[in-house]
Amino acid sequence: MKASLPELEAVTTIARLGGFRAAARELGVSSSALSHAVSTLEARLDVRLFNRTTRSVVLTAAGEAFVAEIAPALAAIDSAVERATVSQTRPTGTLRLNTSLGAARMLLRPLLLEYLRRYPDMALEVVTDNALVDIVGQGFDAGFRLAEAVPPDMIAIPILRHARMVVVGAPGYFQGRDVPRQPADLKHHQCIRARMASGRIYHWEFSRHGENVEIDVPGPLILDESGLMLDAVLEGAGIAYLSDFAVREHLAAGRLVQMLDDWTPPYDGLCLYYPGRRHVPAKLRALIDLVRALPLDQG
Repeated sequence: MKASLPELEAVTTIARLGGFRAAARELGVSSSALSHAVSTLEARLDVRLFNRTTRSVVLTAAGEAFVAEIAPALAAIDSAVERATVSQTRPTGTLRLNTSLGAARMLLRPLLLEYLRRYPDMALEVVTDNALVDIVGQGFDAGFRLAEAVPPDMIAIPILRHARMVVVGAPGYFQGRDVPRQPADLKHHQCIRARMASGRIYHWEFSRHGENVEIDVPGPLILDESGLMLDAVLEGAGIAYLSDFAVREHLAAGRLVQMLDDWTPPYDGLCLYYPGRRHVPAKLRALIDLVRALPLDQG
């Protein structure tokens, strides 16, 4: 009667963290899959390892004895894996990343190209998709998304701790037009509208002093990619609602002007995220370390 290494690691991780959800997050599996694995092991051993209630998960006496015996062996295995990982001083191979096209453009020069410069034996494959995908199921090592879109069973590393959407237009567009002072004023302008990955048209969202406003802005141009929206607003095609990071240099150079500033508060920004696992591959660890060493926040 044998137990697999993943089953033994599942038992010790649940015992250490005191619950299935936290253990599942660390191991990079679903809570239901973890519960099934433990139940299968218990049935095979014909012994209950955990007492489960809706509020807690506690080792039984048999479970305590079992964990005490297997923990040293697992620790030795962990140490051997860690030494093997550390011995790989320069990451090699291919790192597959998933993100939106807008985030990829934002991160290409300061992060992704810098990663390749530092680790010349590495290759990066970056796949862009505006819809949120299952990075584990589709074979990605990690992804980049806004903090609010990161699945709860993933580990998230902030890249931009705060982000904002801003309303911008080219100076030439406002020749003969009034600059909007309130969100309702946008009804009298040509706005560059956005179609989301779900297919719906995005309604511009504003908030000030507890008042929330959502507007389906008018405009003859509908685009589904933020880079195209930026190109269009720079050409004077209308007013756009874009990430402050994307338009920062254009605002500083005077190519765009910002309005409704007090109606667009900040929110949690962009994160690198990856499955929770005890041993992060060297190639991904190098990217995590680079994210932490090269903060992109600029005020």
